[in-house]
Amino acid sequence: MPGRLLRGLWQRWRRYKYRFVPWIALNLSHNPRTLRYVPEESKDKVISDEDVLGTLLKVFQALFLNDFNKQSEILTMLPESVKSKYQDLLAVEHQGVKLLENRHQQQSTFKPEEILYKTLGFSVAQATSSLISAGKGVFVTKGLVPKGAVVSMYPGTVYQKYEPIFFQSIGNPFIFRCLDGVLIDGNDKGISKVVYRSCNGRDRLGPLKMSDSTWLTSEIHNPLAVGQYVNNCSNDRAANVCYQEFDVPAVFPIELKQYLPNIAYSYDKQR
Repeated sequence: MPGRLLRGLWQRWRRYKYRFVPWIALNLSHNPRTLRYVPEESKDKVISDEDVLGTLLKVFQALFLNDFNKQSEILTMLPESVKSKYQDLLAVEHQGVKLLENRHQQQSTFKPEEILYKTLGFSVAQATSSLISAGKGVFVTKGLVPKGAVVSMYPGTVYQKYEPIFFQSIGNPFIFRCLDGVLIDGNDKGISKVVYRSCNGRDRLGPLKMSDSTWLTSEIHNPLAVGQYVNNCSNDRAANVCYQEFDVPAVFPIELKQYLPNIAYSYDKQR
């Protein structure tokens, strides 16, 4: 029994130590591969914000069109110019079919990961990591990822530096700290899951969802929302991706916000 307890504590320590500041400070020089030099916060960009935004809009728009027969309530709340834009896009996709009311019998609905592959040329998914004791990881399941491509998003509740996150942080390895001190809780279980669902319901405007909560389930609508399971590099394996921070602009299309896997903890801090 004591041996089993010690093994359990050792496994928990191996996962937790990467968030224990004294251990990190003492071991930085032992593993230079885990370091990424950034001279200034403003230069922490691998690709431009415009490229990131363009990728998100491209993927979300494809997902929206794929689920078009489920978007009738949302369409009633959009301006005519926006509805006409989607009507034109559908006409191109379906070889001149412009009558939306006849589209229900003609549309073939694809899985989100298939839409991602058709849009960006690759698809990603969670799977058991090849690293020892690393749990889950994220893998390319189909296609090839070009250099500089957006491969995933880090989902979760966004907390400002002064907002309470103590209880959510207990035993939680999915809290990501941004350069400006903002925290993102990407845990899809426990109290973190409850908090996210609550904030998601709070911000909903009738049929208009301000964020996506399906990443908390096994039926993910946004296939990019798996970033919290991307593992860090190790001494044996170098990192092939890196994090880049991106603020969603206020003018982001409201009908596509249903695919954003982030929500602000405070109602007045939309970001």
